Amino acid sequence: MSSEQWTNVPENGSEEIPSFQGSEKAKASDFANYFCSYAQLYHQKQMLADHNRMAAYHSAIMGNSAIFKDKVVMDVGTGSGILAVWAAQAGARRVYAIEYTDMAKHAKSVMEANGVADIVTVIQSAVEDVEIPPDDFPGEDSTKECVDIIISEWMGYFLLRESMVDSLIRARDKFLRKSTGIMYPTHATMYLAPITDEEERKISMNEYNGAMGDWHDFVETTKGSYGVDMSVLHTHFEREQREYYLLSSRWAEFKPCAVLATAQVIKTMDMHTCTLADCRGISLGDPGSDFDFEIATESNWDAEGPVSGFAGWFTVDFKTRDDDEGKDVAPKIHHPVHLTTGPEGGYTHWGQQTFHLPSCIPLINGETTRLKGSLELKRTKENVRLYNCRIAYQASRRKNSEPQDGALLMKGDIVELVYQIP
Repeated sequence: MSSEQWTNVPENGSEEIPSFQGSEKAKASDFANYFCSYAQLYHQKQMLADHNRMAAYHSAIMGNSAIFKDKVVMDVGTGSGILAVWAAQAGARRVYAIEYTDMAKHAKSVMEANGVADIVTVIQSAVEDVEIPPDDFPGEDSTKECVDIIISEWMGYFLLRESMVDSLIRARDKFLRKSTGIMYPTHATMYLAPITDEEERKISMNEYNGAMGDWHDFVETTKGSYGVDMSVLHTHFEREQREYYLLSSRWAEFKPCAVLATAQVIKTMDMHTCTLADCRGISLGDPGSDFDFEIATESNWDAEGPVSGFAGWFTVDFKTRDDDEGKDVAPKIHHPVHLTTGPEGGYTHWGQQTFHLPSCIPLINGETTRLKGSLELKRTKENVRLYNCRIAYQASRRKNSEPQDGALLMKGDIVELVYQIP
C-alpha cells in the first residue's frame, strides 16, 4: 500500500461500525464479513480451546467472586455463553448475555444445561440496540447505568482489529454504573518489538517472486498464443502481489528468543475512561507512537538475528480501578489477573502480528543497531473493522563502546512501509 493510499483512510469522525446507526445494507455486509463466523461452533471452539485465554477469564471471575456476589452483569458478545455461566456461578443475581448472531440459541441451551437459566437472560441483538426491561428493576427511575460489571472478550488481532471495542464503550456509557462499575478486563496494553523471523520472511519473498514469475509467463503466453498484450496491467498486478505477500501482517507464534529487544508500549487503554476516538487507532504524536530500539551484539550473544521485522501483541489486565472517578469507591479486585498474547506467555489464538521488512537488517558483533521510528494504526476505508499499519524507521549502527549520541558507522535512509492487517 502506498503512502497516498494511506491518506485516503477516513478520519475518525467517519469510522463508525455498522452496528451503530448503520443502514440495513451496511449491517448486512457487516454480518457477512464479520459476525457470521461467530455463529459457527467451530469458531467458538477455537476460542474455547485457548487455555491461556480461558484460564485468565476463569481466574478473574471465579477468583474474585466477591465482586460478583448479588451484582448485575452484562456479557457483551457472549458467544456460546461461558463467561455468563461463570458470572452466574460466581454469585451474580442477574446476567444479561448479549449475542448478535444465532449463536444466542446455543447460548440459551448452555444456560439451561448448566442450571443458570434463571439468572442469565440471553438477548439476541446488537448491544447498541439493547434496552433493559424496566420491570427488571422495579423502583428505579431508569435502567440506564444499572449494570455493575461488564465482561467481554472483545480483543482482536493486535488488540484493535475487528473494532468490537466500539460496541463495548457504547454499552459502558449506557449501562455501567459510573463510579462503582467494573469493566472486565479493566485495562489493555499494546506492544511492539523487533524480531528475527528469516525463514518466514524469505518464504513470503519467494512466494511473491514466484507470483511475479507466473505473471511474466502468463503475459508472454497470452501475447504469443492469442495476440493480446497484457503487459499494460503489470504495475497493478505487481502492487496486488506486493500488498498480499510482502505488506500484509502475518499471524505468528514466536519463542521469546526471537524478540531482539525489550518490547515497547505503544498504546494503553483504561477501559473505564477510554473514548471512541482513543480506540480507533494510533496517530503520530500519541503517547507510545514513537519507538526507539537498540540491539547490542556481543561475542557471547545468543540471539539468532538478523532483524526480520517487527511484531505486535497485547496484554489485558483484570485489576482494581485506578481512574480518578472509581479508584476510591469501586470494589477492589483482590486477586488481579494478567493475560498476555506475547511470546513469553505461550500459545493464544491471537498470537502475534508480524510486519516483515522487505530485506533483513544484519546484526554485527561488537556493534549496536538502533531502530528509531514511529507507528500509526488506522481503520481501512473499505472496512472499518480492519486496520492498516504504517511503520516508519531509520536504522543506524555504532560501536558498542560509543554512547547513543556518539559516532555512527552507518545511518540509513528513512524507510516507510504501510501494511494491511487482514
